[in-house]
Amino acid sequence: MPGSQKRRARFASRALLTLLGVFAVGACNGKHDAQAVATKPGAPVASAAAKSRAKPVLTHRATKAPLEQFVQQHVEEADANGTRVLVYVGATWCEPCQRFHKALESGQLDEDLAGTKFIEFDSDRDGAELRAAGYASKYIPLFSVPDQSGHASGRAIEGSVKGDGAVRANLVPRLLALLDGKPT
Repeated sequence: MPGSQKRRARFASRALLTLLGVFAVGACNGKHDAQAVATKPGAPVASAAAKSRAKPVLTHRATKAPLEQFVQQHVEEADANGTRVLVYVGATWCEPCQRFHKALESGQLDEDLAGTKFIEFDSDRDGAELRAAGYASKYIPLFSVPDQSGHASGRAIEGSVKGDGAVRANLVPRLLALLDGKPT
């Protein structure tokens, strides 16, 4: 092989290796780059898959907006960004509710309930409004799927066991079934 052909072959090999290296580095950093782009002002909205992996959130009504209107706003936001919403009714004295809060805050439910927003209401304080919107139950905690108008859809789970198994063994499987539209 003449010298000029060898030089061209080496150049082509180096160019190919350089391109492969750039591609490999880009592939390794793809997740980071996508997150950085999504956080820039005016950047495209992150995909529904990325949002569905978001840490579960517990939110409260800070204003005196009507309950249905507050829930409806969160349902619309969830529809727009590919997340899920559950109305959660508990009480400060409820042991399974306390355990649920602790598990949610400590990150124990991040993987199982990723992409879920829990709109929290207090059974004692908000009872009349909850009943008027269809969120009545015999037992707490109550987890209910809201409809588009902010009212209860009829798909719900209520009550839980006490003790260590309250969240992981009792609530989580039932919540996953509820979120997946399966019988609970």
